[in-house]
Amino acid sequence: MATDSDYIEYVHEQTGFGSRLAYKRMFGEYGLYLDGKVVAFACDNSLLLKPTAAGRALLPTVALGKPYPEAKDYYVLDEFLDDTELLQRILQATADALPAPKPRPAKKSAGSTKPPGKVAGKATAGPAGKPTRK
Repeated sequence: MATDSDYIEYVHEQTGFGSRLAYKRMFGEYGLYLDGKVVAFACDNSLLLKPTAAGRALLPTVALGKPYPEAKDYYVLDEFLDDTELLQRILQATADALPAPKPRPAKKSAGSTKPPGKVAGKATAGPAGKPTRK
């Protein structure tokens, strides 16, 4: 069963983060991004937090679950959804513990075969026969 939009909107509202928390559809489910870092997934109408020592330290007890069969265990936060303060602390601690996202490589323009950094122009012979660019 895929996560429905009502559930993800409820989770978003419960966190109280507003625009700091974004969510995107991924493979029929949702990834949750706090300040640009993937901190959790919503799968089968269940909230699964990326496991970090910082997040675990804030959870008195927590069930484990998998976003998909071959995945490692994640922390299931369903029982904490009604505690906005705890939910915020857990998500923030997890985001703080995760590395910054890697920058995406620049897109190549269509039809370009030149490696990045090359300047267009024709090569001509310069002083001492060395090639130069115009």
